[in-house]
Amino acid sequence: MTDPSPARRRRADVTTTELVGGVERRTIAIAVPDAAWSATFAEHRDRIAAALGPVARSIEHIGSTSVPGLAAKPIIDLLVTVEDITAEEDYLAPLLDAGYVMRVREPGHRLVRTPRLDVHVHILEVGAQAAEDYLILRDRLRRSPEDRALYEGVKRALAARDWPDMNAYADAKTAVIEEIKSRGRGS
Repeated sequence: MTDPSPARRRRADVTTTELVGGVERRTIAIAVPDAAWSATFAEHRDRIAAALGPVARSIEHIGSTSVPGLAAKPIIDLLVTVEDITAEEDYLAPLLDAGYVMRVREPGHRLVRTPRLDVHVHILEVGAQAAEDYLILRDRLRRSPEDRALYEGVKRALAARDWPDMNAYADAKTAVIEEIKSRGRGS
């Protein structure tokens, strides 16, 4: 039996999560809102748009830094949607050439980031539920002072704890995120 072509191997979707570089212990620090977050987003939006052209179907600012007035980890999160997440040859090399480094490869999701670890770029397929969920959460937090205060309080309480890595901290926020998204879907 012959191996599939290299292009075919690149297009095959992954079935497990690959955390490039392994688990990283990082300090979780919540910062006061910073007007520079919007400018950093715009800089990376333009950088990604130049690298990907029409392959990037949308580029959105997501996460806490996208919500005015919300304290956050000073990490800018971007959501990039592509037509086919398994077609890494369409987007991964151009992003790596633009200075991002691979961090996560998992079913339906890729994540590249800056070497300084201050920008995370989530790549999802157009129409993916996870992409919609990011926008629902962001938009609800932008509209609801009560949910913004709730989320910030939970983040501050969790940041005060010791975590083996940032993923464990993120997982601990799941319940409140689901609660806020539920209200976002209803409003």
